[in-house]
Amino acid sequence: QVQLVESGGGLVQPGGSLRLSCAASGSAGSVFKFYAMGWYRQAPGKERELVAHIPSSAVISSVSTYYADSVKGRFTISRDNVKNTVYLQMSSLKPEDTAVYFCNRAPRPTDEYWGQGTQVTVSS
Repeated sequence: QVQLVESGGGLVQPGGSLRLSCAASGSAGSVFKFYAMGWYRQAPGKERELVAHIPSSAVISSVSTYYADSVKGRFTISRDNVKNTVYLQMSSLKPEDTAVYFCNRAPRPTDEYWGQGTQVTVSS
């Protein structure tokens, strides 16, 4: 079985911070270290968009790590291949960041890997 479980979402005030986690297990866990991973988000009535992605290597650079223009400078993606976990550190949050956040392979996701996501709500 393949499983990706997102966590860490919640309600936060504008300008606040959250750290999201995505833990891979089963089939996803067994190949996690070989895959580039990413974070996606989807707001009600809007299409899912890619927020950030990170290569399989634990060494990160501004060239190898991708961020959408809307989050660049505010979000940081990282991963721990020992724990089979990818993180998204979110700071300076804005109301427009409100969405359900998902993790998956990136930049081309695998349909079977979509989980339930974690809700992030930015509101005063």
